[in-house]
Amino acid sequence: MNPSAGQPELVEVAAGVHAYIQPDGSWMINNTGVVVGSDDTLLLVDTTSTEARNRALFASVASVSSSDPQYVINTHHHGDHTYGNWLVPPSTVIVGHDACREEVLAAGLIAAQVLTGPDYGHIEVRPPSLTYTSSLTLHLGSRVVELHHPGPAHTRGDTVVWLPAERVLFTGDLVFAGGQPFLAEGSITGYQSALEFLRSFDASVVVPGHGPLLRGAEINRVLDDLADYTTYLSSLAAAGHAASKSPLDVVNEAGESRFSTWQESERLVGNLHRAYHELDGKPLSERLELSAVWMDMMALHGGPIACHA
Repeated sequence: MNPSAGQPELVEVAAGVHAYIQPDGSWMINNTGVVVGSDDTLLLVDTTSTEARNRALFASVASVSSSDPQYVINTHHHGDHTYGNWLVPPSTVIVGHDACREEVLAAGLIAAQVLTGPDYGHIEVRPPSLTYTSSLTLHLGSRVVELHHPGPAHTRGDTVVWLPAERVLFTGDLVFAGGQPFLAEGSITGYQSALEFLRSFDASVVVPGHGPLLRGAEINRVLDDLADYTTYLSSLAAAGHAASKSPLDVVNEAGESRFSTWQESERLVGNLHRAYHELDGKPLSERLELSAVWMDMMALHGGPIACHA
């Protein structure tokens, strides 16, 4: 692991429920979750990116449970949330949305090939073997864990993990706390709806896919900021699309905004590509040409995009 990115921390957010927080939350440095049932059943919310980071995660998990995980929930298909799937025992059930499985298989190890720099070690593709369409409830003894699909948003196959008794919500990358969301493989309009879906839980604790834990009033503040960002993005897209301007030209002409200081500001142009796709009336199931999106993101960034995982 890159020591400059900060040391991961396992934080107990409710009895037997932990968030594994990895600073600084930038590309391929995500948060995960650990849930221990009343019967000692172990459930993980996501894995992480590099072999070293995954082995550190599992060592940390061993400090709160001696059990092998019975379930790993993948909140979506991106490699920083799935590249550790292969390291859990064959008996562990990997769970995800139907589209998450499809996208894991379609993406392969592309994220490690695009976001170069880290030593990924040995990584393999292991997709979910149990999938669902709308909602799924798991029972860990008396502990209830609900999985819900908000519709296409960050990706086509997002899952939020909700513990109703503890009021803890694991959002995956529907929430980047301190960073711009990445919507090129999801939906702009769907993301707006997903943010309202997250509010409906009235959670006490939100574990974002990237960034610090959110509690109390911080939750609505961050959701408000993300909603404002999406409104800004939509207005840029509508004007640029109507004027037949390229996404990169639109961003360059727009200049600085209050969102420019958020991490991964290059994502704005990638998100505009998705917004244009929707304005063209194309189906959400149709994938963007991500190589073209990535080239525009690098142009906006001013060169290769660094990854510190």
